[in-house]
Amino acid sequence: MLHKSLMGLVLGTALAATSLGFAGTAQAQTKEIQMLHWWTSGGEAAALKVIKDALAKQGYTWKDVPVAGGGGNAAMTTLKAMVAAGNYPTSSQMLGYNVLVYAEAGKLGDLTDLAKSEGWDKAVPAAFQKFSTYDGKWVAVPVNVHSVNWVWINKAVMDKIGGTEPKTFDDFLALLDKAKAAGVTPLALGGQDWQEAILFDDVVLSTGGPEFYKKAFNDLDEASLKSDTMKKSFDNLAKLKAYVDPNFSGRDWNLTTAMVIKGDALVQVMGDWAKGEFHNAQKKPGEDFLCYRFPGTDGSVAYNSDMFAMFDVGADRKDAQVALAKTTMSKEVQSAFNVIKGSVPSRTDVPDTDFDICGKKGIADLKKANDGGTLFGSLAQGYGAPPAVTNAYLDVVDKFFNGQIKTSDEAVTQLVKAINDAK
Repeated sequence: MLHKSLMGLVLGTALAATSLGFAGTAQAQTKEIQMLHWWTSGGEAAALKVIKDALAKQGYTWKDVPVAGGGGNAAMTTLKAMVAAGNYPTSSQMLGYNVLVYAEAGKLGDLTDLAKSEGWDKAVPAAFQKFSTYDGKWVAVPVNVHSVNWVWINKAVMDKIGGTEPKTFDDFLALLDKAKAAGVTPLALGGQDWQEAILFDDVVLSTGGPEFYKKAFNDLDEASLKSDTMKKSFDNLAKLKAYVDPNFSGRDWNLTTAMVIKGDALVQVMGDWAKGEFHNAQKKPGEDFLCYRFPGTDGSVAYNSDMFAMFDVGADRKDAQVALAKTTMSKEVQSAFNVIKGSVPSRTDVPDTDFDICGKKGIADLKKANDGGTLFGSLAQGYGAPPAVTNAYLDVVDKFFNGQIKTSDEAVTQLVKAINDAK
């Protein structure tokens, strides 16, 4: 299923490396780590500093290659140009199937000896090893585990309108109606395809339940994709559009989170990287904001995991690469990084001692979902299917949400066709 994405990688246009500012970096010094990533918001930058500082103590210089864009699409375009020009970074942040695409193309290195000595196979759940290993070799390290089925609520606004935790989708609509009646933007959403698709991921999981989500968005079962349940999911997504402010188009996710932090909006549906923005604004869970699972999805986790993929670099950069991988996977860094980032550790042997109530819930939910078979890759975030399928999904959801696809019947037809064409 990777062939179309792989073809795009191999044949991808080699944008002039000099225009991107990467000329002359092919032979980096041993003690330098060149990292391509899209962690540019305040909360993300604060979390990344944990890793930078830990490596600085070991004498390593961090060379940032930040590419803004919360979904990572711009970063992946930049990476494709670098690789096509033969200018590999030491490492790059990636999601899910993108790691496998570069591994299949023979572009990634081998961390297997380190992984064995550090016992990663016992500490990292199999769901994440599926994407951090290829052909029996470790090619990436999972930095964290995010889940997308969260809602983030401004507590002061919640108290003002007399709201309570919504347990069902209908409860959620009733809560949004209360906010609307009070003159507050009910649902903060940034109008970018990946943000809309995260919302739809959650709506599908809520509407159809965990087994349906897996069949439709992980197995790509055509009967599920074209079912009445999927039509109802699109209908439910359309209902949510009525609660979004008119200025949502093109708004970045962190600016959307800021609407909730400031009390300009009641709720945001977003992955738990949003908590990093609350943390950065010195807001406390239970006092300033509330964290709930998207109504109807408690007990399930639709996840993504930020991976540091390690490229097949020269011998002069191997030690730096090993230091980055070892440091990132240490229990201490896994805890400190994820406390700030809003995510939870990718290792199951990291205690939850330093985590707040949202983090403790996230860790407990991950364990429960992993043990109970309700841990699913988020299609919106590149863990449900290869990149071509994800992109097709994003396109259909975006067109429906913005009125270019008019009905749920048409949306289902377009979704099935787009996914089949992308396979």
